[in-house]
Amino acid sequence: QQSKCPVPLNPALLQPFEAANVQICPLQHQVKDYSEQVLECALLPVWASINKACLSSCTFLNVLQRFFVNEAYWQHPDGPVFLYIGGEGPLVEYDVLTGHHSDMAEEHGALLLALEHRFYGDSINPDGLKTENLADLSSQQALVLTLYHQNFNLTHRNTWISFGGSYSGALSAWFRGKFPNLVYGAVASSAPVKAKLDFSEYNNVIQHKPCLADIFMGAVQYNEEGVLMSINELCGIMTNNSQEYQDGMEAYNRLVKLSQVWRTERAPSPPLHVDIGERQWTYQTCTEFGFYQSCEDATCPFSGMLTLQDQTKLCTTLFGISQHSLPARIAFTNTYYGGDNPHTHRILYVNGGIDPWKTLSVVQDGTEEGEEAQTIFIKDTAHCADMSSRRVTDRSSLTKARQEIEKHVANWLKTAAQEKLEKGTS
Repeated sequence: QQSKCPVPLNPALLQPFEAANVQICPLQHQVKDYSEQVLECALLPVWASINKACLSSCTFLNVLQRFFVNEAYWQHPDGPVFLYIGGEGPLVEYDVLTGHHSDMAEEHGALLLALEHRFYGDSINPDGLKTENLADLSSQQALVLTLYHQNFNLTHRNTWISFGGSYSGALSAWFRGKFPNLVYGAVASSAPVKAKLDFSEYNNVIQHKPCLADIFMGAVQYNEEGVLMSINELCGIMTNNSQEYQDGMEAYNRLVKLSQVWRTERAPSPPLHVDIGERQWTYQTCTEFGFYQSCEDATCPFSGMLTLQDQTKLCTTLFGISQHSLPARIAFTNTYYGGDNPHTHRILYVNGGIDPWKTLSVVQDGTEEGEEAQTIFIKDTAHCADMSSRRVTDRSSLTKARQEIEKHVANWLKTAAQEKLEKGTS
């Protein structure tokens, strides 16, 4: 299949990589109304095989990778570009229509792009997710593929800022860290940039007294960001001391009733679609990150059968990856990206105080006096809370944090414009 809208790849963008005859579909239409705001386009030839150690040996293959475009706010042709990087799941059109990054795009006249991670969602080759195909799945390749989206008939006058949350937040930070000449700034929300084999610390956040911790994991990680019940609602049910709840059996029945909600959701169902991402993400935990939430410590509130040994055994069972190789793989990831001490500039790490993943992010500001802060810590919010659009019900701390993010982004764009003016490229 040939692209109907070929754009030659600029070799300078990919140094020290070798350039190839790459074609992508560029932006072609100005958006007229909401129904036309989302355009889909498929990358054709892209990087297909990458030497994970040095990214120097590459071959090419036809690969589908989905992305979404929103030009509604763009001040064409020199306006900034806000890139939303996809993570371990499918993207949807709303990733360029809503969210805090979209709110800021409207304010700054930015073009919105959302790039789906290869091997997730609809960006899966027809040959599927066989183990031999997953050799091309890595965060490093995801970053190289992202480079191609710097070629949308855009120029160096367009200032790029990347956004992401959780794993995609880490990708946002790493994209800026590895390609600082291409991405001017990055917002990394709840980004676990430090790979860790045994992530038992996860349980230190999700155990709550006097609440029954084992039904709170989902509520604590996301709290009020779209879960069935918030922490306060769950605690209220389990700690209700009114007369009608005095009987111990009644309290137990309340617990069973809550559990039944999840039991129903986990009832037998048709086979999962591959775009769910479970197999792919398990592969990445085996090859790059770890993140295994073991429960072998005596203080862990959950089953002691959640051992590191049993979880890592999946790597061998599913993919033929030796358990003994995992520590070296994870050490390489931290060496390559810098872990939670990356020594980078213009990357804003945003974390919530009740997010279990914060321990793997950057929460201590390492900047010198007079330099721009690189961390925002929101005491009473959960995973990726700052990424949602503004709401009147938001906590004051969350509102203040978003204002800080907006200030950073505005300063980056202002500084970038000044630098381009001084260089005479604007």
